[in-house]
Amino acid sequence: STRPQDAIEKSFVRSDALSAPDTRLREVLGKPLQALKAWAASNQQSDLDALCSQYAEQSQSGITRQLAGPTGERNSYAILPREHVLCLADDENDLLIQLAAVLAVGSSAVWSETDISKPLRARLPKDVQARIKLVPDWAKDEVTFDAVLHHGDSDQLRAICQQIAQRSGAIVGVNGLSHGETNVPLERLVIERALSVNTAAAGGNASLMTIG
Repeated sequence: STRPQDAIEKSFVRSDALSAPDTRLREVLGKPLQALKAWAASNQQSDLDALCSQYAEQSQSGITRQLAGPTGERNSYAILPREHVLCLADDENDLLIQLAAVLAVGSSAVWSETDISKPLRARLPKDVQARIKLVPDWAKDEVTFDAVLHHGDSDQLRAICQQIAQRSGAIVGVNGLSHGETNVPLERLVIERALSVNTAAAGGNASLMTIG
């Protein structure tokens, strides 16, 4: 099965036309991605440069929207990044694709320390390096992550899924991609948070509830 790359942002077009969303957090979260985009442009990596722009446009992370509700109630819906995403790939190009996706939602990447990943991280801008954690063995329980991106073949993916399933704690979703694939499901790298505030007790003014 397939999904349109712009499926998520299209679903919000109508509501955003009626009420402007709060994008302040998104602007902060997007700074490392902009640093990666600038690095790609200065290193003649036009495909990565374009991919950073594409993911930045598609990402809904860091945006809060006000929802319709009855009088005396204020409802908001926010999309927030998962904290850590494990990125597994055998070549530099796939690692950079994964990194662009992770930074687009405002998460941090967890890389397995290899002869490819370690020198690659060292070449990246400091702001980007700060969002990458190198680990000797990602399978250890003390290594934390909330989602997994994997570029590779089906045999590798099967083995990784088996390892992930044996971990203690919350279920972690694994997203498998073929070598060079850029259609990363950004929605798998975020969480949704809905908040409902009863403003009736403050006479309809929710800000009064924060006083004193």
